[in-house]
Amino acid sequence: MSNGSMDAPAEPSAQTAPAQPPARAGRRRRRWLRWTVAGGTAVVVAVAGTAAAAYVKLNGNVKRVEVGAEELGARPAKIATKAMNVLVVGSDQRNGKNAKYGREVGERTDTIMLAHISPKRDNAMVISFPRDSMVQLPDCKATGGLQGQRAHIGMINESFNFGGIGCTWKTVESLTGIRIDHFVKVDFTGFKSMVDAVGGVEVCLPEPIRDVKALLNLPAGRQVLMGEQALGYVRVRYSLGDGSDIGRIQRQQMFVASMIKKVMSGDTLTDPTRLFGFLDAATKSVTTDSGLTTGVMKDLATSAKGMAAGQIHFVTTPWRYSATHPGRVEWVQPQSRTLFQMVARDKTFAGSGIKGGQTKVSRSKIQVEVRNGTNRSGLGSQVAVQLEERGYHIYKIGDAPRKPYPKTTIMYSPNGEPGVPTLSRDLLASTGRAVPRATTSRLILTIGDDWKGLKPLRSNDTDSLKGFDATHDSCAGA
Repeated sequence: MSNGSMDAPAEPSAQTAPAQPPARAGRRRRRWLRWTVAGGTAVVVAVAGTAAAAYVKLNGNVKRVEVGAEELGARPAKIATKAMNVLVVGSDQRNGKNAKYGREVGERTDTIMLAHISPKRDNAMVISFPRDSMVQLPDCKATGGLQGQRAHIGMINESFNFGGIGCTWKTVESLTGIRIDHFVKVDFTGFKSMVDAVGGVEVCLPEPIRDVKALLNLPAGRQVLMGEQALGYVRVRYSLGDGSDIGRIQRQQMFVASMIKKVMSGDTLTDPTRLFGFLDAATKSVTTDSGLTTGVMKDLATSAKGMAAGQIHFVTTPWRYSATHPGRVEWVQPQSRTLFQMVARDKTFAGSGIKGGQTKVSRSKIQVEVRNGTNRSGLGSQVAVQLEERGYHIYKIGDAPRKPYPKTTIMYSPNGEPGVPTLSRDLLASTGRAVPRATTSRLILTIGDDWKGLKPLRSNDTDSLKGFDATHDSCAGA
């Protein structure tokens, strides 16, 4: 005690809230917690509802066709059990919105591919089958108004016209020994929508294209193609390059690689509107088997989301022009068998060999412009065909500025130099000539009067099987 009184309690300041009774403070904390939980739940429900609505919409977009066991008959065993093999066909049906591309009866396959996705979903290989391939076609039963197919030697794309997707599925399995898990069919209109949904795809053209059949009129050079133009570009054949179906396949592979790179880029994956737009267009564009549900697609996409674009490789079945069926191709053995066996067993290709201290670039990564420097008519086209058979991309065929040219010459820039050893090793005689100020990675092969041809292809040569990855720059050779 001091001065006969106790110290008085301090007055509450303006900055300090009065103490609350324990019961009232507890009620307010619980009320705040309830509002927080309710608000958070509302957000979660809204997001989940949006996601669920999107899932329902995407699932409803997909058209499905049942492919029964009786259509497929005896099938190859699944060796790499956790891998997924998906047959992909581009439909050339010309009715409805596709009627402007021609009014041919029936439905054909402009494109036939097999996508092999590894068990760990960390890499993929896409094999293209030339549609002009003469192969052994199997018996297929009549179905869905189609007449069916008898066993015979014919073009691989006949199966779709005579027996539908089930017959194509059976044909590819019988030819490759690879068990297919699912199929995806994409039509003309759907392809255009997917390209538009990602804002177009970049390509490079060596020369202007004027093609009435493909509805295409494009200048030369680097450019972004939107849907209608993109469809014309992947369909064009006779007015670009060497006019072959193989040249078209190479352009299709490069275009799809560029498109995959665009889809997997941050611009698409981090933009919910653009990503949903692409998925919406993609699901509206495809017909699949009943087993390839949207749930399976989602699981596949989730497990493969770490796959870089560079881990998706494109390759064409090894081929040569047929001596018995003019204008058609046949598959080269044993290289084709090797490719199919490696895919069936999920075996990866060996990396680029190193010889003489220099890394060897695979043929499929090299673009070649062929110039005829001799007075032998048609020699440039003949050489281009031989190089194309080995897996090179033929960029252009033409004549040398002056003739005769004494020596066969490979002209290259610093960017193209890594591909020179590969090309020179295939030629019986050639000399190299650097063009230091050039920037193109394309090689220019000028055929001279000393032309002696190509070296024989070794039976164990699998260089052309390595393909190129989805990081491939379609403008690298410009």
